[in-house]
Amino acid sequence: MNNIENTEQSATPSSGVPLDRFVINRVWAMPNKNTFSIKPIGELIKRHLTGKSIDPFANSNKLATVTNDLNKEYSTDYHMDALEFLKQFDDESIDVVLFDPPYSPRQVSECYKSLDMTVNMQTTQASFWGNMKKEIARTVKPKGKVITCGWNSGGVGKTAGFVQLEILLVPHGGWHNDTIVTVEQKGL
Repeated sequence: MNNIENTEQSATPSSGVPLDRFVINRVWAMPNKNTFSIKPIGELIKRHLTGKSIDPFANSNKLATVTNDLNKEYSTDYHMDALEFLKQFDDESIDVVLFDPPYSPRQVSECYKSLDMTVNMQTTQASFWGNMKKEIARTVKPKGKVITCGWNSGGVGKTAGFVQLEILLVPHGGWHNDTIVTVEQKGL
């Protein structure tokens, strides 16, 4: 069942983008641990993916031009800590960042433990995500985009110079949390 709802309003949201350009969609889809394999999410990414793109948490996905995952079982370009991966790129050198990190401290802990890595305060506090968002903001070109997946619509944020263009809500039914995808552009 594909339940598509598109909400357009006649004001300007807090993102600062006029609502004739701001889109919120809601599309039901089955959950999948490979977020980008969820049909409406994959379609959204393909619509916005241009130029040099990076994915610091690629898993088995090959959508970005440069991919990274800690797990060496995945065929990615790099197998680094995501923050270190992001730090290697020059300022304002990336057109699109696909940002699908573990959504919670529990997921971070499970990921690190499955790879026999140490779980500590640095990997389970809000700064884990905040430090990556700072690096993403640094690396994205003006007018570049960040596509963020998670359980909230915060994205990289207005304070980092980004405005939201699109939000995709993907409910999965039952007791599953929705997957929320934000598309932001730098410096509109």
